[in-house]
Amino acid sequence: MTFPGGVGVSGLRVYEWGSADGVCGGSPHMHLLCSEAYVVVDGLGAVQTLTFDEGHAETPLRAGSVVWFDPGTVHRLVNDDGRLRIVVVMQNSGLPEAGDAVFTFPPAVLSDPEMYAELAEPGNEAHVRRRRDVAIEGFLTLREGGPDALAAFHRQAARLVSGRLDEFAKRWRQGALAAAQATGEHLSALSEGDTGHLRAARVRRAGPEPRLGMCGRLETYSLDG
Repeated sequence: MTFPGGVGVSGLRVYEWGSADGVCGGSPHMHLLCSEAYVVVDGLGAVQTLTFDEGHAETPLRAGSVVWFDPGTVHRLVNDDGRLRIVVVMQNSGLPEAGDAVFTFPPAVLSDPEMYAELAEPGNEAHVRRRRDVAIEGFLTLREGGPDALAAFHRQAARLVSGRLDEFAKRWRQGALAAAQATGEHLSALSEGDTGHLRAARVRRAGPEPRLGMCGRLETYSLDG
């Protein structure tokens, strides 16, 4: 669901599935255009990150924690107690869940667009588990490879989304940019004593739509019109 200002929001129950390195959680991935924030509402866990400045790091998560990160942050959610629940806040009208995410698959997968697309597709639990495990395989290798490996991953990620940039730009124009422009128009109107836009006020409602996401069981929302 897109909140005012072109901000996307969803609920997330982080996967409790164990992985090859003994850690339970979701699929490591990176966003190329969007910042993302986690507001923790229950449970204990962490977010493992990989950036040029900090290298590999781990930030603890508990109820009340708020963590956010910029585009280019490789991140992996870890569920320590099986109860980790998060409200996810996303830049650019939910673009992170609509294409602006590249999994940390091994280089052989990243260099083959057809193989990548097949593995990255949503699916049933068995497929999502496999997708997660392949992403973790690549992530564990990537974090040991240093800046050169991370730079190579950035280049491969950019190539994978290059054919969708017009689609991303359309979502940005219709969401975040349109919201910012509307605020400018309202400021101009108010400076002239025009309060017409206030008459269009209304209340909206949304109900959850569950699905399997990159990091856990998502609850996304559609506005009631």
